[in-house]
Amino acid sequence: MKRSGRIIFHVDMNSFYASVEMAYDPTLRGKPLAIAGNVEERKGIVVTCSYEARAFGVKTTMPLWEAKQKCPQLIVRKPNFERYRKSSQAMFALLRNYTDLVEPVSIDEGYMDVTDCTLSLTPIQIAEEIQQRLISELLLPCSIGIAPNKFLAKMASDMKKPMGITVLRKRELATKLWPLPVGEMHGVGAKTAEKFKTIGITTIGELAEGNDYQVKHLLGINGERLKKRANGEDNRPVDPDSVSEFKSIGNSTTLPSDTDDEQVIEKILEKLAVSVSARMKRKSVLSQNVQLVIRYGINHTVTRSRKLANPIESVEHIMEAALFLLKKHWNGEPVRLLGITAQDMVEKDQSVKQLDLFTFQEDAKYEPLHKTLQDLEDKFGKGIIKRGIKNKNTVQSSSTAKLTTSFQKDFLE
Repeated sequence: MKRSGRIIFHVDMNSFYASVEMAYDPTLRGKPLAIAGNVEERKGIVVTCSYEARAFGVKTTMPLWEAKQKCPQLIVRKPNFERYRKSSQAMFALLRNYTDLVEPVSIDEGYMDVTDCTLSLTPIQIAEEIQQRLISELLLPCSIGIAPNKFLAKMASDMKKPMGITVLRKRELATKLWPLPVGEMHGVGAKTAEKFKTIGITTIGELAEGNDYQVKHLLGINGERLKKRANGEDNRPVDPDSVSEFKSIGNSTTLPSDTDDEQVIEKILEKLAVSVSARMKRKSVLSQNVQLVIRYGINHTVTRSRKLANPIESVEHIMEAALFLLKKHWNGEPVRLLGITAQDMVEKDQSVKQLDLFTFQEDAKYEPLHKTLQDLEDKFGKGIIKRGIKNKNTVQSSSTAKLTTSFQKDFLE
């Protein structure tokens, strides 16, 4: 059925980790369930929870001890990422039965462009069929937003949970979207919402009608983009290949107990650096910026980054940058959480190393080899020889197995 205008779905799984656990263990269905890291430790955090748990006030990121206070009968399970990865792959495979234009954006959500879907069904009927199949075949509930672009589809899927199907048309923005607080807008975090308050913007509608100069002066290009989104403008295509794009790779870990022991802190940073470096190597990317996160208490987090002269991937270089930031910004107080994130990613074969006084001699040693490799590529084609071997079956080492990873776009590997 040929349709005029784009028809975009945003499929958002409901309480995904908890739903997967219920699918594997039917005795958990209908009960308050939380998935939490460090289940036996006092710093455990709720990763996600069932809607039955939410009815008691349990929320994502809530400390586990507080969640148990609110819901004494709460059932707690450790995350099983291999199980979630398999369920995610099955979910996206089902979506691709309807169109090749499926863009995963995280382990439990993705966009679909069904504009040219050949089924003789209305968009709502397609959404209903997808929702029912996910429940009957995979035992996984979802909400689906239907709109003419990705931003509106994302906003629509959040409007009715669980098991909702919501249509959001541009002509309905004034009644459905604009009355919402600007902090509920996709792409606007708590800090950005506070900034908007300084220029009198508290709702999405006020942003849509906001002064162009004020918004741009406040947030730059991002401010312009957000105002366009508030007016329902979003021309981004649904890109099946975007899952391979990585803006950052980061790991963090909550300590079993707060510590100001510098040796303990450095050992934890080394474990984080090892994990981040391993993931970067699997993806064949380099980082031009390293970020360090230090959390002292629930409401006191320090985030600092260091721009690098040359792209890096090694444990030693990541650790060097992290230690530099630690020595410069740690105030000596006991630390609760540490995190390292490699940012400003570039693909290895597209990176250009800036030789300087300190690296020239080291690089010069390999110049004959570089020339030989270049000659081979000139003769047989680019990429004929790769440095090292990528092993897609790499198993996470025991030293990093307990770390919390940014498990968003690498779940399909």
